[in-house]
Amino acid sequence: MAKIKGIDGLTYDEIYREIDNGGKFVCFPFTISILVMTFKRHSNIHFIKSGDSTFSKSIPFTLITLGLGWWGIPWGPIYSIGSLFSNLTGGKDMTKEVLESWNSSHKPFDPDIID
Repeated sequence: MAKIKGIDGLTYDEIYREIDNGGKFVCFPFTISILVMTFKRHSNIHFIKSGDSTFSKSIPFTLITLGLGWWGIPWGPIYSIGSLFSNLTGGKDMTKEVLESWNSSHKPFDPDIID
């Protein structure tokens, strides 16, 4: 899984409490084009606390797309518009995927298994 930014120092309980109050995990797409080649990528996952805005986190990826995304034909403009739309509307919500990954990787404690 990608590195998650914004959770340093938070416990699982604090993260789940934030999510219950509207917090979420998001990533921001960006597009880079070099003539006939276009690459659409995503940022690391960012944890956005309830009440916080995604705008400041999306700015670098929006600027990369604005400067470097349009130049590839034909996919540059198409991918750039999609990336910009996603970033300007809050990024791609990855909360469900992150929680599913955490739940599948954290098994309940079994006292019969000793290292």
